[in-house]
Amino acid sequence: MEVNFAPELQSKLNELAAKSGKPADELVQDAVAGYIDELAELRSMLDSRYEDIKSGRVQPIDGEEAFRRLREISAERRNA
Repeated sequence: MEVNFAPELQSKLNELAAKSGKPADELVQDAVAGYIDELAELRSMLDSRYEDIKSGRVQPIDGEEAFRRLREISAERRNA
């Protein structure tokens, strides 16, 4: 696979590679591997939350209600 970066990003990558002593392709592979791991973890968490709602273990709340609660908590903290 070949990846082309904008010149500014390529320059930053080359600079980081020079400073770290690691080849640029290794830095990119490490970054992509970390990103994919984070995506997989997020996907797993979202699937778990969806299953909690679907099974009835957790009841969703209305978006307006959630914002109302957040505003209430914020007001309480400001007044404390």
